[in-house]
Amino acid sequence: MNAETQEGYHFQVMRRAIDLIDQGGPGQSLNDLAAEMNMSPAHFQRLFTTWVGVSPKRYQQYLALGHAKSLLDQRFTTLGTAHELGLSGSGRLHDLFLRWEAMSPGEYARKGEGLKIYWGWFDSPFGLSLVMGTEKGICGIGFAEEMGEEATMEDLVSRWPKAEFIEDPMMLRPWVLTAYGAGDQITEKAPLYLIGSALQIKVWEALLEIPSGHVTTYSEIARVINRPRAVRAVGTAVGRNPISLLIPCHRALRKSGGLGGYHWGLPVKRAILAWESARQEA
Repeated sequence: MNAETQEGYHFQVMRRAIDLIDQGGPGQSLNDLAAEMNMSPAHFQRLFTTWVGVSPKRYQQYLALGHAKSLLDQRFTTLGTAHELGLSGSGRLHDLFLRWEAMSPGEYARKGEGLKIYWGWFDSPFGLSLVMGTEKGICGIGFAEEMGEEATMEDLVSRWPKAEFIEDPMMLRPWVLTAYGAGDQITEKAPLYLIGSALQIKVWEALLEIPSGHVTTYSEIARVINRPRAVRAVGTAVGRNPISLLIPCHRALRKSGGLGGYHWGLPVKRAILAWESARQEA
């Protein structure tokens, strides 16, 4: 089992555990959770620890519905100072990108006309993912765990309907391995290519300043891009981020501490936030 497949398998175990914890509430014992999943306690504990580096008991705290609120209290990022303080460089994923480049507004208005977009399916830490990219970098990542493969493909294709789509996972593979942390032997970094409106790109650039394990709010993003009254529009732009995980829209929360929405399903958002929080502690 290669590193990508192994991470995907671990997520499937975690996804089932999330369902069990949601159904049974906090405080379930290791033995009970392992029995529900038809595993020995030792094997279940080992999978948990391999995936996030902490025990299932500790991980339950990160999966709790109140965890987002505690993140706002303890790990809220003021984006205006994040870059100056070096916070944006502290997350593992931020170190993987040599550059990110944005398509011009005129090119975006043409809905991908004349653009070649390569695509392929890859296992990821959060289940099966669809990755798309141009010759300049990764332009789309979608998770199929909640939506299914067909809907995930239709979703990303619909964003650039006039582009030419070419199945070529081998072209994307070096970038994907690096982006998912499975390519330690690969020295080339994974560039991003942002395809969106002017407002969307401003929002996505702000998201890239949020370090791993930290969060911010939709209103804070609106403030830092000088659109303080456009919180709703900012929320829409966050939701339309096509490069999931790498542009961390999952780190944007409501001021109340609520998770808000997540295009690829709230269980995936909760799992990503818990995974990142646990790895910051580990």
